[in-house]
Amino acid sequence: MPLHAEISFEVPFHDVDSMGIVWHGHYLKYFEIARTALMRKAGLDLDTMAATGCAWPVVTCEIKYLRPLRYGQKARVEATLLEHEDRLKIAYAIHDSASGEKLTKATTVQLAVKATTGELADGTPKAMVEAIDRADRA
Repeated sequence: MPLHAEISFEVPFHDVDSMGIVWHGHYLKYFEIARTALMRKAGLDLDTMAATGCAWPVVTCEIKYLRPLRYGQKARVEATLLEHEDRLKIAYAIHDSASGEKLTKATTVQLAVKATTGELADGTPKAMVEAIDRADRA
C-alpha cells in the first residue's frame, strides 16, 4: 500500500474572499501541510531531506476544483505518495469532513536538485528511498 497521510482543518477567515470562498492559491498551502505529514511518516522532515544535499522544488501542480471550500467548513486533506524513486509524485484529495464529499483533487511532482549547484540530481537519494520503502512496509 502506498504511503498515505491525512490532516484535518477548519477553513479560517483569512483564507477566504468577500464571498466566504477560499481563494484558489490557498489550496497549495493545504496540500503542503498534508505533504509534510506524509513525509514525516517516513521520518523525512525538512532537515532530514536537506541533509541529502538536495532541494525539492515543485515542478508541476495540477488541481481540479470540484466544489469550493467555504469559511468555517471542516475538511480533510489526504496525501498519497505515488512515486518516489526518480521523483516525488503525490496525489491529494480534499473532502468535506461531514459529508465525505470530494471537493478537490490534485497532484504535485517534485524533483531532487543539488542544493549547491541547482543541477538536477540523479533521482531520489538512496537514504530517502529506503526510508520511504520501510514506511510503506510498516
